[in-house]
Amino acid sequence: MSRKRHKTGIKAWLKPYGYSLERWSYFFQRVSGVVLLLYFIGHVIETGTITGGFEVWLNTLNFTQNPFGHAILLIVILSGTFHAINGIRLYLTHQGYLLGKPERPEYPYYPKSFSRAQRVCFWLSVSIALVFFLYGFNILFGE
Repeated sequence: MSRKRHKTGIKAWLKPYGYSLERWSYFFQRVSGVVLLLYFIGHVIETGTITGGFEVWLNTLNFTQNPFGHAILLIVILSGTFHAINGIRLYLTHQGYLLGKPERPEYPYYPKSFSRAQRVCFWLSVSIALVFFLYGFNILFGE
């Protein structure tokens, strides 16, 4: 008897086709949270260099004032805005405000967990995050 190895895991994350909008929302919420955590750690380290003196802190700060540092800030703006607004949607959903009216399940069983109001809130969070991203791009790279 041959045993087949289970081939999901990280590979399944890298092939997200077939995801529903609810799954994409969940995926982006988690990814944006990890990005913000990494930024927070880097920001604490960068700010902590002031203890080495003003010149050390200024050299560290100048390291971030280039196109690469600006690109990281744009990713943080996009992640932070999406994470905050989508978090508000999640909070309202958990409080029961965006769930919709319960219905009797009829065949075929389509999941109704992502209501119309939640879809609107999700796309609103994406739109506002993109507006903030473009505004930040204009500030950092515009002349």
